[in-house]
Amino acid sequence: MKHPARTALSAVLALCLVSGCGSAQRDSTSDAGGPKITVFAAASLKKTFTEIGEKFKADNPGTDVEFSFAGSSDLLTQLTQGAIADVLATADTKTMDKAAQSGLLAGIPVNFASNTLTIVVAPANPKNVTTFSDLTRPGLTVVVCAPQVPCGSATKKVEQAAGVQLTPVSEESQVTDVLNKVSTGQADAGLVYVTDAVGAGDKVTAVPFPQSAGAVNTYPIAVLKASENPDPAGKFVDLVTGEYGQKVLAAAGFAKP
Repeated sequence: MKHPARTALSAVLALCLVSGCGSAQRDSTSDAGGPKITVFAAASLKKTFTEIGEKFKADNPGTDVEFSFAGSSDLLTQLTQGAIADVLATADTKTMDKAAQSGLLAGIPVNFASNTLTIVVAPANPKNVTTFSDLTRPGLTVVVCAPQVPCGSATKKVEQAAGVQLTPVSEESQVTDVLNKVSTGQADAGLVYVTDAVGAGDKVTAVPFPQSAGAVNTYPIAVLKASENPDPAGKFVDLVTGEYGQKVLAAAGFAKP
């Protein structure tokens, strides 16, 4: 016979796995005793936001910033299930609109960058991929982002514009996973953002294609209503959208919004 207490405990633990019990509990104070903010940001922003974060800490002594990078849709799911953060930056306006509709935002989002897709292949392009339609060649293994992720949504738009239907071997939850599969030889080609290809350096070769211009992703950023440190959160947003942040983003390959 099942023990009632154990059964109840198992039910609670199962619920925690789904809804994120304790996610609202976090330390909003830095080691120096100042405020600490948590920034939820799209995976494609990891390199640039990490650099901007160092500038933020230098400009605000005693203040700390912690990042959580993932697919935009995954970040939204975490927030709607009770996770607490101070700032949200997504790789598309659609996800940010959903955050606004869910009552998560403290104010109006600010668009700060844009990005487009490119094909990435192994260094020197051994499979000789030169066009978007080449991705449908028999025997060529292709990876893309899942449709619910901004880079996956952009992929679908490109497919429609090009009149091409891809048959990927996998659909990843974030763009960095697509890049990793190509750079490690697990796939012949993938669709990632231009900035991811730039950041990968000589690990991959980028193959631009004209249809990508029809699927530009705009990146918005906003302070979250649940923020325990809205003032420093606002300063981080200002840094991203200001001159310094824009220089960092431009150097990484991001375009203006």
